[in-house]
Amino acid sequence: MLSSIVAAALSMGILAVLFALLLVWASRRFAVKEDPRVEMLANMLPQANCGACGFSGCSGFARAAVEGKAPADGCKAGGPTVATRVAQLLGVPVTAGNRQVAHVFCNGTLALAKRTGEYRGLQDCRAAQLVSGGGKACTYGCLGLGTCVTVCPFGALTMGPDGLPIVDKEKCTGCGLCVQACPRGVIQLVDYNQRTFVNCVSPAPGKLVRQVCQGGCISCSICERTCEHDAIHVTDNLAAVDPALCVNCGKCAAKCPTQVIECHVLESEEPATAAAAS
Repeated sequence: MLSSIVAAALSMGILAVLFALLLVWASRRFAVKEDPRVEMLANMLPQANCGACGFSGCSGFARAAVEGKAPADGCKAGGPTVATRVAQLLGVPVTAGNRQVAHVFCNGTLALAKRTGEYRGLQDCRAAQLVSGGGKACTYGCLGLGTCVTVCPFGALTMGPDGLPIVDKEKCTGCGLCVQACPRGVIQLVDYNQRTFVNCVSPAPGKLVRQVCQGGCISCSICERTCEHDAIHVTDNLAAVDPALCVNCGKCAAKCPTQVIECHVLESEEPATAAAAS
């Protein structure tokens, strides 16, 4: 009886050793050697793991870039600096584009936007949009529940006291996660150097806009008539700025009756122009 137990244990031990040796051989025989550039590239990235590149974190993007499945400038969080380093490592050309940042195209503050009721559901803009559209009377404006703030991995957005999110341009990487999270398309990516905006996305006629928000675009075309550079036009009841033609003089902002146009005039520009914009 004892000898049979010993024999069984011995045979099991031998089989275990054989299987272990087989696994070691198989792991070495069929191992896929990873390109060392993957680790080098991953170390160059900001380690935000935001997913804005479309891959599963920084390591996923690094592997895809080395395999030619992702562009060198695919890391939105890293910006042009990281894109240049990645391109140099991979030996590929990269065209560094203009830096982009998020901008909130809504002027419907708590004081200016009318409300139809109080929303008491899940404090998420996407949920509010699906359930009841939130408590704002304007069906195009910012819902003000801060989902964009929640999804930003860089701390570039905060909720302001007026009920609208505030973007810190210096912290914003242009990853676009807030753009994807906004159910109403209020947040968009713009050129970092753009300084004039029409903060409204409502295509409703001016009369209807007035009924729900005192800070929206009423398509009066005053801005269009004021602009000396043909840089702003009203199309489908909504004014829009052409950054390529706009000189940021601030005259359209000064004349806008609802103050929906935002213009930042640099200190280096003429004092008279700056005063007109303020």
